[in-house]
Amino acid sequence: MQIEPYDCRTRCAVADAKLSIEGVSKVYGSGPDSVEALTPMDLMVQEGDFLCIVGPSGCGKTTLLNLAAGFDRPTAGTLKIDGTEISKPGAERGVVFQQGALFSWMSVLENVAFGPRATGRSAAEARALAMDTLRMVGLDEFAEKYPYQLSGGMQQRVGIARALTNDPEVLLMDEPFAALDQQTREGLLEEIRQLWNRTGKTILWITHSIEEALFLATHIVVMSPRPGRVCASFRSDFGTSEDPMISVTPEFVAAKRHIFELLKAPSPERAQEVL
Repeated sequence: MQIEPYDCRTRCAVADAKLSIEGVSKVYGSGPDSVEALTPMDLMVQEGDFLCIVGPSGCGKTTLLNLAAGFDRPTAGTLKIDGTEISKPGAERGVVFQQGALFSWMSVLENVAFGPRATGRSAAEARALAMDTLRMVGLDEFAEKYPYQLSGGMQQRVGIARALTNDPEVLLMDEPFAALDQQTREGLLEEIRQLWNRTGKTILWITHSIEEALFLATHIVVMSPRPGRVCASFRSDFGTSEDPMISVTPEFVAAKRHIFELLKAPSPERAQEVL
């Protein structure tokens, strides 16, 4: 098991990319008070990839995810899904936030059925789809509960179920387990691996955790401090390991140390020295 460098910008033709990010930059504000969140960057994600983006706080990880979700527009460059430019949110992209972002006045079932109802499904069809998805994440017995009656980990599973109910082609996940305790997070990470294996969804996952990225990803992108840009990218096969002790193997520890050194580098140029 290992990680090996690859070029995330040219790993496939733009036309073959499920999600393509081409020359994308983002600047907030104007004049002397402007903030450059992302400097022009390119990234190609193929169908079925589990791509984890790791970087320090403020490096633009969440900005990039918001652009891919269509919640915001880039200052320059284009983002495309299956060759079509992203200009607004769409049902082909499901988003899971750091917090569950559930509607407190709705039951679990109503929360998960909200997306299908919003896209024109009948109430009966939406409820049936929601129940199927709740079974997938092991929460069908809690369908009539309300968010406040669930633990933090269960609320995040509801958030994942809600994102899955429209059967999106791409899942965009913004540090979904960051607020959870270690034991709960470890259990949910294994569930996510199993979910990805079952569905083959393309996943873009934002995280601060190197270990989380190594445990989940087929590909890992390391971003530099602001203004964010790609300073390194790797292909990883740790995420396919069935070894329950994979995180303590010498190869895993060495890969974690290598990415940690990249994150410590004060600039992309210094990061290249680590590589």
